[in-house]
Amino acid sequence: MKRHLLLVGLSGSGKTTVGCLAAQALGARFVDIDEVIEAAERLPISHLFAHRGEAAFRELERDEVTRALDGEPGVLAPGAGWAAESGNLEAAAGRALVIYLRTDPAVAAARAASEGNRPLLAGDHPEGRMKGLLASRHAFYEAAEAVVDTDHRSVTQVAEDLVELARSRAGW
Repeated sequence: MKRHLLLVGLSGSGKTTVGCLAAQALGARFVDIDEVIEAAERLPISHLFAHRGEAAFRELERDEVTRALDGEPGVLAPGAGWAAESGNLEAAAGRALVIYLRTDPAVAAARAASEGNRPLLAGDHPEGRMKGLLASRHAFYEAAEAVVDTDHRSVTQVAEDLVELARSRAGW
């Protein structure tokens, strides 16, 4: 049975970039959950965080991931905090191969800072914030069924690893 690939990891770990490449190689759909939420709400994620709060955003995120999991198997990329929300990993079990894209917090902070749209990293010391986020989410990320290291590797190499995991462990 073909399962989704569900990518988890810090902001800046490459979920969107390598997820798109892997989906393309697999001939599958790619779903960036943040993009789906922004389109549905007609608001940027930073606005949702600022005006509705993180809890409201996480509820929207959970609903959109559930909707995506109910659809045709593809490559899914929820926000970095999705995996740490109670019940989310369990809800994906059996329907998705959860893959942790592991990256050093300094590398992730540098990548994410260049995008400038990460509400939990706004302000001074994004690397320190990233280290704190990793500390609070590490156990959830490590609960993934597979781990792919992203540091010092090209996006093509990481995407190839995802395709191999899809074929060897997710029924593709």
